[in-house]
Amino acid sequence: MTLFEELQRRGLIAQMTNPEKIQKKLDEEKTTFYIGFDATADSLHVGHFLQLVVIEHMQRHGHHPILLLGTGTTMVGDPTGKTDMRKMLSKEEINHNAERFRQQMSKFVDFDNATILKNGDWLLQVRYLDFLREIGVHFSVNRMLTAECFKTRLEKGLSFIEFNYMLMQSYDFLHMFRNNGCTLELGGDDQWSNILGGVDLVRRVEGEEVCGMTFTLLTTKEGKKMGKTEKGAVWLDPEKTTPYEFFQYWRNVDDADVIHCMKLLTFVPIEEIEAMESWEGSQLNRAKEILAFELTKMVHSEEEAQKALEASRALFGAGASHADMPATQLEAQQVGEEISVIDALVLAKLAPSKGEARRLIQQGGIAVDDEKVTEISAVIPKSAFEKGHVILRKGKKVFHKLEISRD
Repeated sequence: MTLFEELQRRGLIAQMTNPEKIQKKLDEEKTTFYIGFDATADSLHVGHFLQLVVIEHMQRHGHHPILLLGTGTTMVGDPTGKTDMRKMLSKEEINHNAERFRQQMSKFVDFDNATILKNGDWLLQVRYLDFLREIGVHFSVNRMLTAECFKTRLEKGLSFIEFNYMLMQSYDFLHMFRNNGCTLELGGDDQWSNILGGVDLVRRVEGEEVCGMTFTLLTTKEGKKMGKTEKGAVWLDPEKTTPYEFFQYWRNVDDADVIHCMKLLTFVPIEEIEAMESWEGSQLNRAKEILAFELTKMVHSEEEAQKALEASRALFGAGASHADMPATQLEAQQVGEEISVIDALVLAKLAPSKGEARRLIQQGGIAVDDEKVTEISAVIPKSAFEKGHVILRKGKKVFHKLEISRD
């Protein structure tokens, strides 16, 4: 299977400037490409991880990545996807974050066959009037205002400093085309407008055709951005998101998203993943375990993945000890042949009222024996207690054991 076919089959490719030329670059040439990483925090998160997975796919087929650390662009801040202006960071903070990125990237990228650059090395040297005359002259304000990255900000106000971001990112592509032979820019689909700006700038200034390709954003089937928890982002730094928390995030993805995530984020052979598309019920829980294990192994280590897997199975495994978990004893008549999940939440004091229990279920915050509850009419059958207990989970971290009294 060619690289282009695999990326398409995994659903990674979103948009391309010239599909035929890009296919040739991926399958018949050795291409120098780049992906930019603005240093807005001191750790990479799962959104960045998708980009690192794409880089590894490219490296496995002999292509040469440029990892561009945005020590210059971060001083301006990308307005894409933001309703408010990004926090302004100092040069010291940006350089510290960029170094942390570089250290984390070394786990996923073969640095012996990659180039690491910082765009502050050239952007901070640019003379403003020269930049306007050489670069700004090629950009139409009217056209820029139609770009999705700016349209979402116009209602609340777009600052002039942010308006320059597209020019700076486009100039990065021109600079690396001239100095590093870079002919392909990759990025998330929210970067499409910025990537088009760079492709167009190289054409106007150098008279050469370079290419741009975006890959699918990490979102749920409903289009909501993944990688967020009640605590915030899911980080790759184990000090910010522990390996167990990281494992549990993926172990608890929605049934509708598990195969999609496995295609985008893992290197499990695509044929094996496609065979899982028909899985249902408990088989999907097995798929979630595979997803969580593979990603935890890649980001942390196989040892940490194994520990997280064992801890997860101990929590939900039949016959496992739950001595330290809060528990509620139910009378047999309270359960009968079945008990509603709403009643169970109230009896376990996980919800103060039936109305609150309904709200928790509607928001997707309740699971029974690690199966997410999606209907307010859901029940727990008496047979579910045959293993000795039923585990209720509220949110990600609140667990409660229900048992039937034997008195």
